[in-house]
Amino acid sequence: MKKMTMVINETLRLYPPVIGLVRKVQRESKLGSLILPVNIAVNIPSSFLHLNPHIWGEDVHLFNPERFSGGVAKATNNNPAVYLPFSLGPCNCVGMNFSINETKIALSMILQRYAFALFPTYIHSPMVRVTLGPQHGIQVMLHPL
Repeated sequence: MKKMTMVINETLRLYPPVIGLVRKVQRESKLGSLILPVNIAVNIPSSFLHLNPHIWGEDVHLFNPERFSGGVAKATNNNPAVYLPFSLGPCNCVGMNFSINETKIALSMILQRYAFALFPTYIHSPMVRVTLGPQHGIQVMLHPL
């Protein structure tokens, strides 16, 4: 299960369901050298944070689940707030735990019975709609074990 968690975390880092978050400033705040006034909207581009080589290393665009072998805190150099696949804090997605557990159960059931490979004609083409998803679907071949 630890490896599956690492794979899911890395997948969510590269392809977060929502590529940006908008939050309203509740009280005047300082962000670096900026002063953020009350009631403005702040866009937080999770895709920018998830693909930042200063945070994740030079292999930031590669699928490398091993970066999560020590957990999210170690993967983010003790700054887990930069990993936002389901937002963070009191405004995080209420379905986060359900969706991760559902993914683990579904993958466990599939991997017990099948091996899978991408179709040779598969074209990787992520597309932003309301959420991030594959433009042409995910074309895989299932092979019974």
